[in-house]
Amino acid sequence: MEFDDVIMERKSIRGFKPDPVPKALIEEVLTLAMRAPSSMNTQPWHFHVITGEPLDRIRAGNTERNLAGVPDSREFRIHGGYEGVHRDRQIEIAVQLFQAMGIERHDKEKRQDWVLRGFRQFDAPVSIVVTYDRALVGNDIAPFDCGAVTTALVNAAWSRGLGCVINSQGIMQSPVVREHAGIPDDEVIQTCVAMGFPDDSFPANAVVSRRKSVAEAARFIGFDAE
Repeated sequence: MEFDDVIMERKSIRGFKPDPVPKALIEEVLTLAMRAPSSMNTQPWHFHVITGEPLDRIRAGNTERNLAGVPDSREFRIHGGYEGVHRDRQIEIAVQLFQAMGIERHDKEKRQDWVLRGFRQFDAPVSIVVTYDRALVGNDIAPFDCGAVTTALVNAAWSRGLGCVINSQGIMQSPVVREHAGIPDDEVIQTCVAMGFPDDSFPANAVVSRRKSVAEAARFIGFDAE
């Protein structure tokens, strides 16, 4: 695919075919992703690529603990509730997804089912847990670098016919992830990426989130008037 096509056509995928993803294809995607820039070439990231029974155990444990009311144990700071324009954008994409899935506002059962799908990492055949070295805790640059490599990862996957969604719901219960993925204590869990071949029949996969314009996002200083 052309670079512009990858960037403009990529979207978050929340419904996957059950087909396994070849290990060689994931290695190819990671090779591309790790060309992402990092501060002073520190490359603080690690990838724990999980499938099969270990992933099923993570899904089950994550779901059970969340439903039981076990407090969230994600290992990064979260903002909490959004307000203003940020809340508006959050609501906008939620409305798009619920409309695509036929989920009415009052339908608690379907809304709960959607939440559970997130806890299960949308039943994707592969989960890639992104971590960074604990020695760098307290330095915001390491999580920033992980964000850069994760962006590169989802774009590289799209260029190879794979869909992804960046999904921190899937790692809400970090002890479960650590146990079943064997993540060492000297790494911090940053996020996870659900990955697989997109199921084009899944309604939510047709949703494309709106982006604000360059005029809204950017200021140009010192340019000659045109």
